[in-house]
Amino acid sequence: QVQVVESGGKLVQTGDSLRLSCIITGSTAGITATGWFRQAPGKEREFLGRITWSRENTYIADAVKGRFTISRDTAKNTMYLQMDDLKPEDTAVYYCAAKRGISASDNPNNYDYWGQGTQVTVSS
Repeated sequence: QVQVVESGGKLVQTGDSLRLSCIITGSTAGITATGWFRQAPGKEREFLGRITWSRENTYIADAVKGRFTISRDTAKNTMYLQMDDLKPEDTAVYYCAAKRGISASDNPNNYDYWGQGTQVTVSS
């Protein structure tokens, strides 16, 4: 089994920066990519970006490109989401997810393991 745990969410002000962490442990053999998603109240889960495990290729969704970046520390089994210039519309629960299989994906249904989420609130 694979365990996914996010951390780092908190209340911040507009324009602040925040880094979220995602620790992935357990039977990680076969994990090919991990991604970040968010879900605001009343909205669908939104893909933010992903990083592949073999070559550490990253992809950031257009909606947050230029403000959000993804990185990974393989020694710590940890993925990060660096968020800069935060806006009130970034307020959401942020989720980390891991997937097996060879195809890259921005569809949450294609991810196999999910964390419980961490709340980010951006005040105006």
